[in-house]
Parts: sequence; structure tokens; C-alpha cells
Amino acid sequence: MVDAEVVGSGPNGLAAAVVLARAGLRVRVFEANDSAGGSARTTRNLLPENTATDVGSAVHPMAAASPFFKAFELPSRIELLTPSVSYGHPVGNGRAGIAFHSLEETVDRLGKDGARWRRIFAPLVNDIVDVSRATSATLLDVARHPTVAVRLGLRLAEQFLLSRSERDNGTVGAMLAGLNAHSISRLPSIGSAAVGLVLGAHAHAGGWPIPRGGSQAISQAMIDDIVSHGGSIELSHRVESLDQLSAPIKILDVAPHQLAQIGADAFPDRYRRRLDNFAFGAAASKVDFLLSEPVPWSNDDLRRAGTVHLGGSWTEIAKSENELARGSMASDPFVMVSQPSIVDDSRAGGGNQALWTYTHAPNGSTADMTELIVNQIERFAPGFRDVIISSRATTARQIGIDNVNHAGGDIATGAVSFDQLIARPSFGLAPWRTPVKGIYVCSAGTSPGPGVHGMAGYHAARLALLDGHGLATIPHLGIEGRKQ
Repeated sequence: MVDAEVVGSGPNGLAAAVVLARAGLRVRVFEANDSAGGSARTTRNLLPENTATDVGSAVHPMAAASPFFKAFELPSRIELLTPSVSYGHPVGNGRAGIAFHSLEETVDRLGKDGARWRRIFAPLVNDIVDVSRATSATLLDVARHPTVAVRLGLRLAEQFLLSRSERDNGTVGAMLAGLNAHSISRLPSIGSAAVGLVLGAHAHAGGWPIPRGGSQAISQAMIDDIVSHGGSIELSHRVESLDQLSAPIKILDVAPHQLAQIGADAFPDRYRRRLDNFAFGAAASKVDFLLSEPVPWSNDDLRRAGTVHLGGSWTEIAKSENELARGSMASDPFVMVSQPSIVDDSRAGGGNQALWTYTHAPNGSTADMTELIVNQIERFAPGFRDVIISSRATTARQIGIDNVNHAGGDIATGAVSFDQLIARPSFGLAPWRTPVKGIYVCSAGTSPGPGVHGMAGYHAARLALLDGHGLATIPHLGIEGRKQ
């Protein structure tokens, strides 16, 4: 007999299992796929020459910054490689906005626009611990941190003013558009601006690290901890009904619509309707490349960037993202590029380079985006085609099949709109607790939303320990033998 069952082994499900196992509970994790990790997995069977390819996320701004990973001491368990350039954003004619890990270096490089960049990000970078804490629960929770709330509010207002006045192909506007486009939603909007501000602040605080060997390292660190504390992981075990679960604590790392299906008639009608009506957004479509040499960027600083945002000016990126929001695919889409090989020589052998890319696509799209992505990279790196050894495309539809939380390829597990950030998936300060005793939900479809941070799982497990065992204090999560 186990004390707790966790359905789904994504970062949030694993985080929940870590907390429960550390509290002394007997924990069992069920995973439908034949490998654990969800969106934080790495495989070596997609491209030739044993190339390590991240199935989902590749770069992890929250790996060292999230309160859960801080308590778990993740940077002491795995090697996080932090590029000196968090991200770059080419704007044409060899020019690019470069977000160095150092805020001051970024400001200096931006010249006359540097003061504006400092005004936007310095207050958040200087208060990054409280920013991380305030944005790691629910959007409503930000009100408990009034200083952070005011600073975020002022920065949001400044972004909206800039989006209306700076459609002149300015570098700062382009860089902000690239950050906001991580939300895969309309530009400008409150949801996209909030995502952009938090990501941008982390770029100059802890940086945007890349795990050596791939994202699987993050998942494996949690798996090892669960097993070492008596837990177990059962692979290729799909849970389709609550009848398959028997533990008094059940935590489901599943999307809202799946929770409704698995819960069947267990949930009250009002809660079930909320789950059924939870909206999914646009999708991602991915292409992995094996290259004979680094991308031949026109701007040399981009060769040091762990991430590169492609799409041109604010106006161009907003146009493509807003077309997507209307269900149309832009001919010049926003493209995200990760260059793990610039810091991690284990990704590809023989001096070759691994390149991870995705663009945004209509939900459920079956289109192969290879040519669109290659064209967009060629726009800022002439000769890119000549260094491609091989590539592999994963359509939006296939992403949704491989990970059912990402319905239709929506890697955010639900549209990142203002109302769905406030009520994700339900309204309140504890959206991880369902109306049924002992049942909790913790996917990216719950607060604080998408990203590899483990916080939804942490919050769900915290509530389960409080409700089921009266434990108000989270157990020590760090490496044993170290002082708190």
C-alpha cells in the first residue's frame, strides 16, 4: 500500500513526488510514456551520430531561480552551464540586440537606448529573489508582495507605452517582442508582457542556463532523489480513471481537460465545467538540426548566445504572433533557436553542433516547418543551409501526441491569457487543490503556469501534506548532510 500516487512524471509531477517522499510518504509515480521527464527529456535517437536532443525545453531560466529548485539545491546536483550572452536578437544588417548576463554590459552595448533598458529591468533584477517568490505561486499571490507588484505594474505600463510608440524597428522594442513571444499569445497583452518581464529579469540575474547533457539531467536528479527515499516510477502505465488509483493522496500532473476525463463524475459540475472550458492556445512546431559547424551568424555576438530570437522588429513579430492568434501561419514567423553546443561539447560528436529550434504554429498543425525555420535563420545567418548535416521536424500535432498535456502542440498547457493566469485552472489562492478530498492537480495548466520550475508540484504536495497529515512545514529538500 502506498501513501501517495502521482500521475505524470513531468517536472511538476516529479517535484511533488520529491516533496512527499522527503516527508516520509511511500510514493509511486505513474508515467504513460516509456521514459520519465515529460517536457524535460533528452534523447539520442532523433538525429545521427548520437546527438543529444532535448524533446521539449532546452534552456532553463528557472532551473536555479525557482524556490523549489533552490531548496532542492539543483545546481549542486547537476552542471548548469550559463552562457555569457543569455539571448540575442538580430534586427538586420548585421545589427543585433545582445542581452548579456551582465545588465550593465547590456546597457552599455545598447548605447542611447541603454537607459531605457536599465529603467525596465534594473528594479526587477535587484529584487529578483522576491520577484521569483511572488511569481512562483498564483497571479493573485503577487498582491502579497506589494513592492514587487508595484514594480511589475510600472514595467508593464512602460512596455505598453513602448509597444505603441516604438514601432520604428528599434532594438529595445525588438528585444522585448522576442521575450514576450515566449508566451505564444497576442502582442501586446498583459499576459505576454508579464512573461517577457520575468524572463528578461532572469536573463540578467541568474542567466539562462543549459544543463550539461540535456534537460533530462534535471528530471534524473529528481528521479534519483525519489527512488533514494523509497519512491518508485512506473513507466508505460497510463492512468485513465481515478478507479486505477487507491492511495489517499492523488496528485495529477495532467492538463485540465485530462483531469476532467480522469475524474469523470467525481468532481462537482461547476468545477468540471471550468476544466472542460479551459482554453488551449497556439502551438509550437519543432525542428532539430545537426550542423557541421556553428551557425554563421552575421553578428558575431550571436555565436555566444545560448538562445537567439528571430523575427525582426517589434512590428514584424507582433504581426506574426497576432496572425497566429487568428489561426493563420505567418510567412515570416517568430523562431526560437537554442545553441547548446556553444557551452556543452557533449551534445554532438566529431566537432559537430546540435541546434534546437521551434516556431509557432496553429494548434494541431501537421505542417513541417523546416523550410520556414531555415529561411528565417538564413535571413540573419547567410550560408546556414551549407552547414546542415541532417534535421528532424516534429509537427505541432505530433508534439501533442507525444505529450498529451500539450494538446495540439500547445507547450504552455493552456493559453497564456490574463484570465487564465488568474484562474489556472480555477480561481483562488490554492488552485492546486480540487473540490474532492485527497485529489490535487499540478501541471503547467495550473499556477504559476508553463516552465520547468517544479512549483506547481511543490504547491500541490505542500497542500497534500497539510490536508492529509497536518504538516505545515515542508521537509528539508536539499542534499543530505548539508546544513539548511
